[in-house]
Amino acid sequence: MSENLYIGADIGGTTIKVGICNERGDLLQTFEGPTETDQGTDRILSNIADYARKIVSESSHTWEQVAGVGVGIAGFMDIPKGFIKFSPNLPLNNVPLKDYLEAALNKKVRINNDANVAALGEAWGGAGRGVSSCVCYTLGTGVGGGIVVEGRLIEGFSGMGGEIGHMSVVPDLEAIQCGCGKMGCLETVSSATGIIRMAKDAVDRGDRTALSVFETLTAKDVIDAAKSGDEVAQRIVSRAAFYLGKSLAAVAVVVNPQRFILGGGVSAAGEFLFAQVREVFHKYAQDKAQEGVDIVAAELGNNAGVVGAAGLLLHA
Repeated sequence: MSENLYIGADIGGTTIKVGICNERGDLLQTFEGPTETDQGTDRILSNIADYARKIVSESSHTWEQVAGVGVGIAGFMDIPKGFIKFSPNLPLNNVPLKDYLEAALNKKVRINNDANVAALGEAWGGAGRGVSSCVCYTLGTGVGGGIVVEGRLIEGFSGMGGEIGHMSVVPDLEAIQCGCGKMGCLETVSSATGIIRMAKDAVDRGDRTALSVFETLTAKDVIDAAKSGDEVAQRIVSRAAFYLGKSLAAVAVVVNPQRFILGGGVSAAGEFLFAQVREVFHKYAQDKAQEGVDIVAAELGNNAGVVGAAGLLLHA
């Protein structure tokens, strides 16, 4: 008997990426097509369905092997009902995505937010393989997160489970307002946006730093300057690592995961960042909560969302 296959779709503002995974989380094939946001809601929905069928038709597999379709998308949603309430980058407001796709594809469909599916992808088919529980951080424009325990994605009562980037970790006197409206969130200091903001603040203060020569700063510029010995840049990266490590220590006594996985653009700093995060984690985490716990880099890169979306049918 042929094994079941699962299709994952990662919906972005520019492209829709779809993939086929087997039951072990191996990514067998991928396809990318334009989202066509300018064409409106109906076109986006039909594109998702069309690309799902297209990737199977162009493979050596059959549609009958497909056991279900998972979708990852940025936005606010009713996850159990598969209903998109609002998406910041797409014209998908009050859209019954699950119902539409199930009718169009005649397959079971599950949806979830993009951070959760990326975490599930790493847990199922990436750096989390072989461990029973892991917590994933995505350090990009914001700080996304996801928690997987005993192979299951923890969504929480209202779908807010794993929103690690919105842990309040910065003391009031140092805190700034996050995009979510609250003060002192991890996202304000440990994301690429937070690192760039701290660098611009340093330049505006007149701090002596090589960062002042850049017209348009990126987080990579700050990290590269820190690696080259720029003291201001080093302080910025150390601050990002400090609050990241403290958040891991807090999560460790709540979830007690076997592994923390760090991905996203900021994690490309490699051991320069990871060594500092580990030092802070070991300083602040309760002894038993850090025993045997490792902190590693994500492995799947841009494929994490596709793999995780496919895994929603088995692990959500």
